[in-house]
Amino acid sequence: MRNIGYHLHRKVNIRCGKHDFCFGTRTFIMGILNVTPDSFSDGGDFFDIDAAVEHAKKMVEEGADIIDVGGESTRPGSQEVSAEAEMERILPVVSRLVAEVDVPISVDTYKAAVAEKVLGAGAHMINDVWGLQRDPHMASVVAKYGVPLIIMHNQAGTTYERDIMEEICRFFQNSIDIAIGAGIKPQNIILDPGIGFGKTPEQNMVVMSRLGELNDLGYPLLLGTSRKSMIGKILDLPPKERVEGTLATTVMGILQGIDIVRVHDVKENVRAAKVTDSIVRGMV
Repeated sequence: MRNIGYHLHRKVNIRCGKHDFCFGTRTFIMGILNVTPDSFSDGGDFFDIDAAVEHAKKMVEEGADIIDVGGESTRPGSQEVSAEAEMERILPVVSRLVAEVDVPISVDTYKAAVAEKVLGAGAHMINDVWGLQRDPHMASVVAKYGVPLIIMHNQAGTTYERDIMEEICRFFQNSIDIAIGAGIKPQNIILDPGIGFGKTPEQNMVVMSRLGELNDLGYPLLLGTSRKSMIGKILDLPPKERVEGTLATTVMGILQGIDIVRVHDVKENVRAAKVTDSIVRGMV
């Protein structure tokens, strides 16, 4: 795999709350907590606050390094919700998690108003599925709180005029310029190629096969493939039966330099990452 040696010698430290993440030393696991009634895989499973908190604690016990809380489904065809509705869903959960679990809490939102509220409530990271290019106020909110930011590639439609990886990198550079221009520190930026967003299943597979090219940008990389339609298309299985397919993408990602995997099935992905890290990074 191209760039693997470069990745293993690229160490990037990010402070997230009271936790330090040294990317390049091992793969970190982000557990998905959807506090929504309509997410593609687990919509409604953790809509209740107590159920959400208990599930987050279970993921931490299984080895999650970060919990990512989402209050709006971003599956294809889903309906947008207002900032007020999103905050009503996630603020009680975030407040509980900040007090009750000992890992950083990320919030999956592209709305600056929501980011302002959850960061004020103690959240430690923002995961923006539109990479600062949807809400013009998001960058300044993230900069104000000095937290890490995940910039995900996204677009309306699946048409690419040039090479798909070239266009993804151009999108990232635009987002990075917005971030740094607003005062976000470069060392707080993480990039996500956005598997399943603005891409056909076939385009997702191309991106998966060329993830190593993103190492040239010099930022930590996150991969979110868990239970997604790309895997379903290959295996012809419903979302909750795509664990093994997800594990294959986790391993493929680590081999190409991915630093964080965002997953539903924490225990299984922790084990897959540990074995892959032991081989790739010489960890025992």
